[in-house]
Amino acid sequence: MTLARRLTAALDRGRTSKPVLLTGDFRELDARDESDMTPAAVLVAITDRDRPGVLLTQRTDTLRNHAGQVAFPGGRLDPNETSIAAALREAEEEIALPRTLVTVLGEVDRYRTVTGFTVTPVLAVVPPDVPLVPSEAEVAAVFEVPLDFLLDPANQVEASAMFRGEMRHYHEIIWQDRRIWGATAAMIVNLSRRLAWA
Repeated sequence: MTLARRLTAALDRGRTSKPVLLTGDFRELDARDESDMTPAAVLVAITDRDRPGVLLTQRTDTLRNHAGQVAFPGGRLDPNETSIAAALREAEEEIALPRTLVTVLGEVDRYRTVTGFTVTPVLAVVPPDVPLVPSEAEVAAVFEVPLDFLLDPANQVEASAMFRGEMRHYHEIIWQDRRIWGATAAMIVNLSRRLAWA
């Protein structure tokens, strides 16, 4: 069975299990009107290899927002753009991933960020070892983390910190010398709960 079929079957199984998902950076965002949020999308690109991996980026230290953080390729939607189109466009702009090489499986659970975005992850399969070129302005590095490592709840650590005078809770995943946390880690946690992966 192909990786795309395995992932699609795992999503179908996961959709019937009604998992408890993380909806946003904090609960108050659930009550915020959708029209007050900026729609965005990210590409969760899984490499088609014996041990599938997930492509992630390390943002440059010079960015105004989220400098140096680990993220999926992605960004805000352009006017009249779908989440899938935005995720493919952003991945092409940020890491030079040709959209013609991407097999889109579909959208997964949205996540709301404290910065005012409603982010739709787009799950996809890509060939292994595609030559990727980080956009100098936005991306310091592109790297791959094994899917099974990311989906393992043992690697998803709950942490907390003060933010704007309140204690906020979040997840983080440490892969080698990289810290994956915040919205990116939350979307990975949701995927691990949604995807009945074995």
